[in-house]
This record gives sequence, C-alpha cells and structure tokens, in this order.
Amino acid sequence: MVQRPAVYALALGSNRALSASLTPRRLIDAAALAIAGLGRVIACSPTLSTPPLGPSARRFANAALLLESALPPDRLLVRLQQIERSLGRRRHRRWGARSMDIDIILWSGGRWRSRALTIPHLVFRQRDFVLRPILTIAADWRDPATGLTIRQLESRLKKARPKPPARG
Repeated sequence: MVQRPAVYALALGSNRALSASLTPRRLIDAAALAIAGLGRVIACSPTLSTPPLGPSARRFANAALLLESALPPDRLLVRLQQIERSLGRRRHRRWGARSMDIDIILWSGGRWRSRALTIPHLVFRQRDFVLRPILTIAADWRDPATGLTIRQLESRLKKARPKPPARG
C-alpha cells in the first residue's frame, strides 16, 4: 500500500549560538535545510525574535514551516530529534537555553498520540512564539481539538494578554 504524504506544521526555536557564525537565526536556517531532506518544504515563516519562556535569559529566534512528508509522525519525530542533535541540542534542563528545538505542532492527519508524541502539541494554543510564525504560513489550518483556525487561536491569545498600564 502506498502511503500518501502528510503535511506537518513544525515550530523551530533557538536561543543559544554554537559559534559567532552559527547564531540562533542561522541555526533556524540550517534546521530548515535539513528538514527539507525529509520531504518537501511547502512554506517557511519569517524568523521572529521572541522573549524567553522559563528561566532562560536569552531571546529566542522562532520560525515555523510546513513540511509534506511520507513519514508517519513517530518516525518524523525521530528524524527531527536527530536534526536537533546534529545542530548541538543537548537535553539538560527544561526550558533552558538550546541551540535547536523542533516541535511537531499539527499535521494533516488530525490527532496523534503515542508515548513519545502528542499532536496537536499540548500547549501550542498558549504560546505566541508558536502561533505567530504558523499564522504567517497556515492561518486557516484548524486545531483538531477545538476546531478553531490558527488565526482564531492567535486572536484569542492576544485578547487574553493583560494590557500594560496607561502612562500619564
């Protein structure tokens, strides 16, 4: 049986340079190039600079891409983790500085759950640094859990954020 390719929405992030020339933005570019070897990159968002989440003090470079691939989610995850390691990823501390983080956020197959992977990503709806890049390339994709589009999820997240106090 021939397996039809699936489309995946991937989130990429980096906030630890490996050298003066391998900055977080360049690591994002290197990851996108490596990911292209796993299928066909349909779209890639601009790279955004975002504040850190958790204890890290360094700003992140974040992007998203759409990948068409014949790999099933569990096999794609293994390959993405290999790419992370090839770009210097070491899993030491949760939310610490990292040279590369690649997450599978959504896929055209709807929901997926295994011991190692849950799609849609469990907390992507609350993460502006994930939603904003995906919004630029897949605004009308729907979250299979809520039925809402990326555009709607991002709009809800904006409304939920407290506004800074007025000065004056």
